[in-house]
Amino acid sequence: MHYGSRALGLGSILLLAAQAVAAQQQPKDLPEAPAAKQEADHKHDSSLQATFEVLGRRSVFFPDLAASPGPLSSKQKLELFAGKSLAPSRFLSSALSSGVSQARNSLPDYGQGMAGYGKRFGSSMASGASTEFFTTFLFASLFRRDPRYFVSLRGGPWHRIGYGVSRLVVARTDRGREGLNWPGILGPLFAEGLANSYLPAPQQTAGDTFSRYGVRLGFTACGNIVKEYWPTIFRSLRIAKIAPGLGPDSPPAGPWPPATPRLLP
Repeated sequence: MHYGSRALGLGSILLLAAQAVAAQQQPKDLPEAPAAKQEADHKHDSSLQATFEVLGRRSVFFPDLAASPGPLSSKQKLELFAGKSLAPSRFLSSALSSGVSQARNSLPDYGQGMAGYGKRFGSSMASGASTEFFTTFLFASLFRRDPRYFVSLRGGPWHRIGYGVSRLVVARTDRGREGLNWPGILGPLFAEGLANSYLPAPQQTAGDTFSRYGVRLGFTACGNIVKEYWPTIFRSLRIAKIAPGLGPDSPPAGPWPPATPRLLP
C-alpha cells in the first residue's frame, strides 16, 4: 500500500476542508485593544515591539507566537491551523524526524532508500496536520482555548524552560485566564489514533499509539522551549531593521507586550 501517498492525501484533505470552512465563515470583530499608557513606554519597548510585529505580520516559521493579547475567533484558529501545518518549522521538523526514523529503521514496513524516506516524511506531515487540526482549531474552539504561544519574557533560564514545559498542561483561555490545556492533551491523542488509518498494520496497536503520543508530547515541550527564546534569537539576527514597513514612522500593529499568563506554582 502506498502509505506515504495516503498520508499526504489525508493532510491535503484536512487543509482543503479548513480552507472551505474558513471561506464560509464571517470574520468576527475582536474587542479593541487598549492604547499604550505612555509614549515613553512605547519608545522604550519599540525594539522588542518591532520584533513581535515582524513575527505577527511576516514571519511564518512559528505562526503561533502571539503578537497581540486579543482572543482569536474560530475562523482565525482555523487559519492558524492551516498556517502551522504548512510552516517551515513543520517541514523542518518532519524532515529531521523522518531522517532519524529511517536511521533507526522505525516503521520497517516503509523500507529504506528515498522511497522509504518519502513515506516517513508523508506520514509525519499528515500526523502534524491532523494534530494541528484537532489542537489548534477543533478542540481550541470547543474548549475556548487560545492555541497561540505567549512568550514569558521574564525570569531566568530555568523559569522560562519550566514555563515552556508547563504549557503542555496549562493554556490561555479566550478570556485571558489560565485553564487546563485540553486541546494540547486530547489533540495529539486523537491525531495518533487517526494515524492508524494510514500507518502499517504492525504499528496500529494501542501500545504503539500511546508511544507515538508520548513522543509527540516530548517534541511539543521542546518546541515550546525554542519558541520561548525565539524572539531573543530573532532580535539577534537584526531582521527587524531591514524588514519593510517597520520603520520608526510605521504605525504599530497592536499593543505590546502581549498579556502573559502567570506561571502556576
